[in-house]
Amino acid sequence: MDKGLLKIEDAARVLSLGRSKTYQLVMEGAIPSIHIGRSRRIPVAALERWIDERTREAETDRTFGGRW
Repeated sequence: MDKGLLKIEDAARVLSLGRSKTYQLVMEGAIPSIHIGRSRRIPVAALERWIDERTREAETDRTFGGRW
């Protein structure tokens, strides 16, 4: 990812999720975002951290017999 901030649509593409699901995660505060005027943007660094955290959680779940 080479941009500093992503539009919701761009973040959805990175995550292979739909736009609505990505908006839901952002509005719930699960994915960090910032508000600039009337636009909402997701910092690339924050999205990368969020992905890393989810990946570590999934690895921990598998290690301790969690579901896939």
